[in-house]
Amino acid sequence: MKSHVWRPLYVALGVAGALLLARSFLVPNDFGVHEQGYMYGWHRKGNENEWKQVSVKYRAKAYCVGCHAAKVASIDRSPHGVIPCENCHGPTLGHPKDPPTLTIDHSRRLCLRCHAKLVTPSSGRSQIRGIDPDTHNPQAECRLCHDPHRPNLEELKRYE
Repeated sequence: MKSHVWRPLYVALGVAGALLLARSFLVPNDFGVHEQGYMYGWHRKGNENEWKQVSVKYRAKAYCVGCHAAKVASIDRSPHGVIPCENCHGPTLGHPKDPPTLTIDHSRRLCLRCHAKLVTPSSGRSQIRGIDPDTHNPQAECRLCHDPHRPNLEELKRYE
């Protein structure tokens, strides 16, 4: 065979060999060596106890139901029921032991992530009622007129 065929093959084999050699130095010996192997075990067996000490910053809606069952049931019946509580109320790290750590985002920017009118509606998001943020009460927070826990179309129609 001609050398123009062998040279790229040698380069590819050299790169593969260099990667394998680098991996042997950079990846710890206990990485992925446990009952689940590489399928679900992208961690080192030796640092499992360190990970058990890490505090969970975000939790699911099921965590909120323990104390706020009525609120969660109410919002689940609304279009906002698909949105995790922590999108607006912040991470539950330290809550309820330290209530001030749970900050609520009342900014227009948060609401406009979904409710700004799309210029070119081409996705499922186009089904959400949108507003023009420059003309629809531009200086006011949305919650002054709209209750995010009870968003319904009749209430929205009053303010347009």
